[in-house]
Amino acid sequence: MGEVAPELYTQDGTVDIKGNPALKENTGNWRACPYILANECCERLAYYGMSTNLVNFMKDRMGMANAVAANNVTNWSGTCYITPLIGAFLADAYLGRFWTIASFMIIYILGLALLTMATSVHALVPFCSAKDVCDPTAGQSAAVFVALYLIALGTGGIKPCVSSFGADQFDEHDDRERKSKSSFFNWFYFSINIGALVASSVLVYVQTHVGWGWGFGIPAVVMAIAVGSFFVGTPLYRHQRPGGSPLTRIAQVLVAATRKCRVTVYGDALYETADKESGIEGSRKLEHTEQFRFLDKAAVVETPADRAESSSPWRLCTVTQVEELKSVVRLLPIWASGIVFATVYGQMSTMFVLQGNTLDASMGPHFAIPAASLSIFDTLSVILWVPVYDRILVPAVRSITGRPRGFTQLQRMGIGLVVSMFAMLAAGVLELVRLRTIATHSLYGKDDIVPISIFWQVPQYFIIGAAEVFTFVGQLEFFYDQAPDAMRSMCSALSLTTVALGNYLSTLLVTVVAKITTRGGKEGWIPDNLNVGHLDYFFWLLAGLSLANFAVYLLIASWYTYKKTAEYPPPDAVKGSADQ
Repeated sequence: MGEVAPELYTQDGTVDIKGNPALKENTGNWRACPYILANECCERLAYYGMSTNLVNFMKDRMGMANAVAANNVTNWSGTCYITPLIGAFLADAYLGRFWTIASFMIIYILGLALLTMATSVHALVPFCSAKDVCDPTAGQSAAVFVALYLIALGTGGIKPCVSSFGADQFDEHDDRERKSKSSFFNWFYFSINIGALVASSVLVYVQTHVGWGWGFGIPAVVMAIAVGSFFVGTPLYRHQRPGGSPLTRIAQVLVAATRKCRVTVYGDALYETADKESGIEGSRKLEHTEQFRFLDKAAVVETPADRAESSSPWRLCTVTQVEELKSVVRLLPIWASGIVFATVYGQMSTMFVLQGNTLDASMGPHFAIPAASLSIFDTLSVILWVPVYDRILVPAVRSITGRPRGFTQLQRMGIGLVVSMFAMLAAGVLELVRLRTIATHSLYGKDDIVPISIFWQVPQYFIIGAAEVFTFVGQLEFFYDQAPDAMRSMCSALSLTTVALGNYLSTLLVTVVAKITTRGGKEGWIPDNLNVGHLDYFFWLLAGLSLANFAVYLLIASWYTYKKTAEYPPPDAVKGSADQ
């Protein structure tokens, strides 16, 4: 039997579900994407359907005070962005993306089912008095939190893998498929926002006016359908084989460098494979850089006989393996600069909602918009700004700078950091006006509604949406582009952890502010009755932190050195290098 022409198979090493080389005609490309995009849309619908209004659930059904409810939401949301490190590691090292997504979706479904039961099964629903004061038992609280953290674990296997798994469906060695891969990311981002749009409008309304059981049950049903859809597409998928533990490679460099801590480094004596490919499966060679020279000791060949030990990377590593670790270390300061931005972003599901609860939400005599539903304007802002950025802003800036992307990736993220300050300033100004209105009308009761339309919150949501397009999207692109080839899932997950730490920082700030400002029996900045508090001071604090963070970011960005491949970069990589 003669061999099949190589062009019938993908050239990027992908295989089908049985482990055989993937045939272009039968697998991947756009035919496989609807199942992946539907899964992401439904997962985001489920996530935002819970997180957008969760602070009100904690208050109304779990009987929590404002600060406690806000902290529980940010702690949970932060965990949702830490667990992707687990999913990314398993996908890159052992399971592959398909089986990681499939396994963690089952955990996700179990969490959603338990949360639905906790809000609809009589024995699990807390008793609420006639005044809507609820007093959950320890078991009822446990059921809710076990459900939420099962969901947090489940989303950890989906967030870092779905976008990469979708990109795996396109062969970079095929010109047409390579162009389609770029289009896929646009549709992927679109599917995220469709899910968020439905969640912040339909699901928040259902939770507020129909009931929490229905509000959490609908995402559970939708997610179950998405799981079925994802498995239906199984014969069509292309799979990248897992390439081994990136943490092991990092440890090898550190151990080898420590063993040779007294060795002098000479650039021309560093070890590298003679082949055009690097010694790391699926990774291009990287050029040697002068930063972090201590790590270069791992690639020093002490004697000609030392090359015989090249099979033991715990003593001798290649330049590319060393530069892989250097690339990650260089990313860390940029990563850290996104934490304060994520703290600002996290206010949409906590302080913005609490502020909106005190405003006039009526739309005619028979309808009131839930405060949590205003996050729809953040989603609409993103949907508007993406084409404006791509079709108008980039060409205009390109004509001035001559760069294909208009801005560099670091410039794009920096602009978002600046824009985010104005979101906090807008929220602070509205709160200042609200407090002055309260003083004018003597509206100091906890349930007093201030005669200011809730739609005055729209600017702060809209500004955060604009900042997202610059910073969050720029961050995802930057981490994918600058990550070592064999660590892209892990670095994508690392970029997501800024959201986690941003939520944890928000929790810390709220806790510290509450402790300091309530001394001497004072009401504090964020009391249960916001009409006698000073939420505006909290927004000014975040604006000040954002300004300080941007100043530090400018120093970090001026120090950063972009990654360079040593040879044989694909066309997109050449273009990216020119763009820097």
